[in-house]
Amino acid sequence: MKLTFFGTGTSSGNPSLGCDCRVCSSDDPRDRRLRTSALLETERGTRVLIDCSPDFRYQMLRWISTLTVDSPFRNFLSKAKQSNCIPQLIDGVLVTHFHYDHVGGLDDLRPFCIAQPMPIYADAKTCDYIRDKYPYCFYESEYTFVPRFHTIKLFPLKSFRIRELSVLPLQVLHGQMPILGFRIGKMAYLTDLKTLPEENLSYLHGLDTLVIDALQRGGNHPTHENIQDALALVERLAPRRTFLIHMSHNAGCHSEAQAFLPPSVSFAYDELVVEIPE
Repeated sequence: MKLTFFGTGTSSGNPSLGCDCRVCSSDDPRDRRLRTSALLETERGTRVLIDCSPDFRYQMLRWISTLTVDSPFRNFLSKAKQSNCIPQLIDGVLVTHFHYDHVGGLDDLRPFCIAQPMPIYADAKTCDYIRDKYPYCFYESEYTFVPRFHTIKLFPLKSFRIRELSVLPLQVLHGQMPILGFRIGKMAYLTDLKTLPEENLSYLHGLDTLVIDALQRGGNHPTHENIQDALALVERLAPRRTFLIHMSHNAGCHSEAQAFLPPSVSFAYDELVVEIPE
């Protein structure tokens, strides 16, 4: 199983508009962060998008540009073009919550959901929000090239499948707002996290890879963990390795991070690809 970090930044991205701090003016491409999203791929060719940020179109173009000419994705796309058929290249979208930086790119899914509706998996409030904000994606339209969605409501601790993948939704708190994290095999993805309910800890043991929110270095934030909060949770869960995401410029420069992080914890960065045992 392979996870590609499409974006690892907070809602404003990095650089932050109007800011000339050391991070925002850094020449290191790892300090340039689009809004948080990731693509999960399996050996059997299943592809699941986790959140769909306002930067999705650019993220997808950037990802496609890195693929080799003989990659299955490029071959699939080439055959589809020759047969004038749009394939379902993404098997579903897992949405953690309805904030704009996590759903603002849904309309740009249109090339991937013309042949059949795109399954979007989210909690009830997020499903309702998507239907309200994208009503044209849920009925037949006279317009061409309109995306079509199919929302599937999720419930905490009720697992479901996307093809061969088993997904367990977990409720976490984004401040006072309940949102979803996901455990998929030996990987857990917890963005926009402030509090993890104690009753969910037992579902997060035995992880190979933990992906977790870490907005900034120091200082208290009402709706997000800081790096110290994330490290405290990492110590309790003891995954083999951890990648920090959803970072603002207050998290610091990537090149300096390992000096204060444990060896098993790293800043994620855009376009990073990690292999996860299935």
